[in-house]
Amino acid sequence: MGNFTATLHAKNPSAKAFLSVGGSNASPYTFSNMVGNSDNRAAFIKSSIDVARRYGFDGLDLDWESPNNQQDMSNLAVFFREWRASVNKESLASGRPRILLSAAVYFASKFFLAGVARPYPGDAVNNYVDFLNPMCYDYRGSWHTTVTGSPALLYDNSSNISTSFGISSWIEDGVPSKKLVMGMPMYGKTWQLKDANVHGIGAPANGTGPGNEGIMLYTQISCLNCKTRNNCTKIQFKDFK
Repeated sequence: MGNFTATLHAKNPSAKAFLSVGGSNASPYTFSNMVGNSDNRAAFIKSSIDVARRYGFDGLDLDWESPNNQQDMSNLAVFFREWRASVNKESLASGRPRILLSAAVYFASKFFLAGVARPYPGDAVNNYVDFLNPMCYDYRGSWHTTVTGSPALLYDNSSNISTSFGISSWIEDGVPSKKLVMGMPMYGKTWQLKDANVHGIGAPANGTGPGNEGIMLYTQISCLNCKTRNNCTKIQFKDFK
């Protein structure tokens, strides 16, 4: 990791290197147990700062997908406050620039599609986190088997499931736009059409299409659209016929 951060810092202008902890495959209960206990919070905060300094990272990112209830959200606010206080204290003690803090979050400031509606702690986010990464994607996917859909729709006049609504909700909750980094997917979602001649958003489908459970990476899409795809070595196109 040291070579990775050194390479980024050597760029002109230099780039900031962040270490992200968590992700879509992480159990949501791991973070719930961490933020809900003072000793666990302290241990995580200390270890995250130690790792960031050891390998030359400029910032730390929490990717919790996702807090399950309002108690999780309240504990998350406490965690953000303590995390910020600790990086401030470490910076003063070491004389080094403060470690930046960010978080990957739901596309909107409140979970409104789940069974339990729960807002993020807007004040804590605004006061203690340097920026947020709203995940503005996965609006549609393999769980919608009968029609195609846009997984990262910018605007939707018929519903609140859109990036425009999500980003606006964060701003309305007091998070300034300069703190919001809109997340974009580098992959696509696929469906098996009922009729190849009827396609586009909302076309009838029989389930997911090619890719891993209906997910195609950018490189796979590029190869699929390549005029010389038979010579493409990145992917086996027998999987997409």
